[in-house]
Amino acid sequence: MASRRGGLLKRLGTIVVLAIAVAFAVEGGEFGTLDLLRQRREKARIAHSIDSLTRVVASLRAYKDSLERDPGTQERIAREVFGMVRGKNELVYRFTDSTRDTSRTRKR
Repeated sequence: MASRRGGLLKRLGTIVVLAIAVAFAVEGGEFGTLDLLRQRREKARIAHSIDSLTRVVASLRAYKDSLERDPGTQERIAREVFGMVRGKNELVYRFTDSTRDTSRTRKR
């Protein structure tokens, strides 16, 4: 009976050691399965960011080209940003806020 019990313990010990070896092979080491899954998610996130930034850069390049070459865009910017007008038939009305103090004196 003792030899039967010893054989059972030996077989159980072997199964436990094999289970630990398999678990270490799957999850252990520097790059386990969970690490690889995390890296794949990170790679997908970075690829999505690159795609988004590529679209932004393309849009900005198109805007830069229109600023450099398109007279209509240049005129629109001049009107909106700098308040410029064109022609003899246009009048510019500027409204200021009279409640604001326009003197910029610094108190020292």
